[in-house]
Amino acid sequence: MKPETVENYLEMDFHDIPTMKPMDRRDFFKRLGGGILIFVSLDVLLAQEGGRAPRSGWPSLPSDFNAFLKIGEDGRVTCFTGKVEMGQGPITSLPQMLADELDVPLDHVDIIMGDTALCPWDMGTFGSMTTRNFGPAMRAAAAEARGVLLELAGDALKLPQAQLVASEGSVFDSQNKANRVTYAQLAKGQKIERHLKDKAVLKKFSEFKLVGKSLVRRDGRDKVTGKAQYSGDIRLPGMLYAKLLRPPAHGAKLKSVDAAPCKQVEGVQLVQEGDLVAVLHQFPDVAEAALAKIKAEWDVPEAKVDDKNIYDHLQSIPGQSRVVTQGGDLEEGRKAADKKFEKTYLGSYVAHAAMETHTALAHIEGDSATVWTSTQNPFTARREIAQAIGFPDDKVRVITPLVGGGFGGKTQNSQAVEAARLAKITGKPVQVCRTREEEFFYDTFRPASVVKISSGIDAAGKMTFWDYDVFFAGDRGAAQFYTVPNHRTASRGGGFGGDQAHPFATGAWRAPGNSNNTFARESQIDIMAAAAGIDPVEFRLRNLSDPKILGVLKAAADWFGWKPAASPSKRGYGVACGQDAGAFVAAIAEIEVDAKTGGVKVKRVVCAQDMGLVVNPEGATIQMEGCITMGLGYSLTEEVHFKGGQVLDTNFDTYELPRFSWLPKMETVLMHSQAAPQGGGEPAIILMGAIIANAIFDATGARLLQLPMTPDRVKAAIAKI
Repeated sequence: MKPETVENYLEMDFHDIPTMKPMDRRDFFKRLGGGILIFVSLDVLLAQEGGRAPRSGWPSLPSDFNAFLKIGEDGRVTCFTGKVEMGQGPITSLPQMLADELDVPLDHVDIIMGDTALCPWDMGTFGSMTTRNFGPAMRAAAAEARGVLLELAGDALKLPQAQLVASEGSVFDSQNKANRVTYAQLAKGQKIERHLKDKAVLKKFSEFKLVGKSLVRRDGRDKVTGKAQYSGDIRLPGMLYAKLLRPPAHGAKLKSVDAAPCKQVEGVQLVQEGDLVAVLHQFPDVAEAALAKIKAEWDVPEAKVDDKNIYDHLQSIPGQSRVVTQGGDLEEGRKAADKKFEKTYLGSYVAHAAMETHTALAHIEGDSATVWTSTQNPFTARREIAQAIGFPDDKVRVITPLVGGGFGGKTQNSQAVEAARLAKITGKPVQVCRTREEEFFYDTFRPASVVKISSGIDAAGKMTFWDYDVFFAGDRGAAQFYTVPNHRTASRGGGFGGDQAHPFATGAWRAPGNSNNTFARESQIDIMAAAAGIDPVEFRLRNLSDPKILGVLKAAADWFGWKPAASPSKRGYGVACGQDAGAFVAAIAEIEVDAKTGGVKVKRVVCAQDMGLVVNPEGATIQMEGCITMGLGYSLTEEVHFKGGQVLDTNFDTYELPRFSWLPKMETVLMHSQAAPQGGGEPAIILMGAIIANAIFDATGARLLQLPMTPDRVKAAIAKI
């Protein structure tokens, strides 16, 4: 079985997989035969990942060359990356970059992603870092490969390299195009390994032929036709489906369990090992029915916090704030202010609610384990699995098929660990697929947030001071980018708070913390603009100097057709600016409010984004539209209700996601730039709460200070006018 192309890799006969064992990467290439291999050192790769080193306590990483690009004997090029495809599009954009740098047709490029036996070590897929951080390392490998090919072609054609041109998968004589040799001919019979230590000479923007062009996603057809393979689609001979006993609340301790009744179900296998109580069967519905027969008693801790008092709880936790940024003198700024404003902004816990629930299939054969799992960090999953089953890391192989959505929520790998433990105990392949109820219960929610802002303006509408505190939600996006002489931004607690702060696990949620911080900041900016009697776009322009922010704000206003008017103008227009993942973004919304029901209808959203060089404009546009769509949820309806460690929203009957009928007209503006590519999968989402809140104020004069802005909260705010 040779996964020489991504198509073969995704369509492998999984009945053959039990014979596969984790293998040394170089052994893998030997199995594939001759070819040209380019290795990029781990140091170079880590430098591209923002200079981050592995976390303390992680196993030592290879010090040799760790990132791969292979030119096969058939001329096909394969890129191996530890990044995964979960809807954001690198399955298309990375080959696009590689093909351009290597001068090879795009349809000759394959990509294998998230396989710990074949791909380079990777921190994980998050933070919109795939294109901006892994992309340059991959391009460097491609540039090195192009140099190797030119050397080989010079020898084959008996010509100086200066006379050679690489193009469309071949090298030819610039003075006689008929005198050429293909990449396949150069790679055939060769076994060449090159180790890239230094930065290769990359192509200039003007030399790109593919980068910057809109391409249809490679995985699109398979996904819409159902051909795409996810972890839950994989089947192995003799596999069992596992259903696990789950606690009724976070923090609950198992007092007693009577599993005898479930043993009466024919074919059921019961596993009880420490904290692991599971029922397994060849059919998932039988396993689920048997699990329901188990009688368990739990010691549930007293519920001290709920979704009503959580904000007081967060503010009551002692601890010093960490100053994120500061400048000037706040007291001097207060003295210079003609008007002062103090507001507190709240944000609820929000679920990731990805279409695919956490799923894993584990198979152990001898001293080796293979686990197929939906994860954003396969190498972290490998380490966790290895520790749980007592195997060395190199005896565990994690394969990541296509992932059905992550948004930061698939960085936890408990389902993979559970499947591996059960596979080791039973001696059979085991699949663990969370129900939707389990998905909600074990989700690492976006943290509830409290943001307190004190600010002021002078008589000319210029900001004089800005004092900002965020509690236990993270400081991403909190730092001030407006021009204010006297300012302080501080954060208490981390973005992923511990037990003391939150009653259950919290974690990264698409642009972690930034949607809360941007909602607060841009609402406060609008409050000051309205008090000054200044158009909200004009007020921002007066208080901005950053050319990138100014550029996207002007672009959004121009595209929208903005006509200046002080709020509330009764038009229902809202504007906001933001910064995330190295990108700059501004958006304007037009909404309607039903004052009787409190319902909000978002009619139109214009979003302008400067993300440096745009590799695939079509892909970037889709990501922006996805952000706008997803952002409607946390802005208007998405809110996790709970009592202590008991999560009360466990499915979509009470936890309401955006619907197609809600979608506004979406218009995206991509700024043209030759700067280094930046993240595009998250920036647009951070603005949605702010632009809708500001639009509600413009339509009604009512100011919403808490997310989500549900009909009841909108009605209550209107009643206070």
